[in-house]
Amino acid sequence: MSYLDDFHRLMDTQKEIALATCLNDEPNVRIVNFYYSQESPGVLWFATFSDNVKVAEFEKNDRVAFTTVPYGDTEHVRAARAKVKKSALPLSALQDAFIDKIPGYADIITMAGEALALYEIHFSQASVVLDAERMGNISL
Repeated sequence: MSYLDDFHRLMDTQKEIALATCLNDEPNVRIVNFYYSQESPGVLWFATFSDNVKVAEFEKNDRVAFTTVPYGDTEHVRAARAKVKKSALPLSALQDAFIDKIPGYADIITMAGEALALYEIHFSQASVVLDAERMGNISL
């Protein structure tokens, strides 16, 4: 059974990831909104404040892991061995996509857009978990 269709469905409908970082043997996890496009397989985007502590962590250790945050059920996507980097794209390039997915994001961009930086998470494999009996890995 291929889980690629389920992967795309979950990446389209789930709005947040728990982003795991580690620096100096100190793990950390944060919830961030994200956008994923099937047109760019294996790349997930999120915005954060440029002066946020996690940005300094990314510069020292670009290895991250994430899981989508499920609401109402257990379906989720997770990826390890991913890398994060500042995007070459400005937030304005994906602003409409973020707002379409997360309507309240328009207010955040209006209030803090100049202070936000766009980041990318690159990954080549992910696990798709639908329930305790249906789970599998995909390659992108």
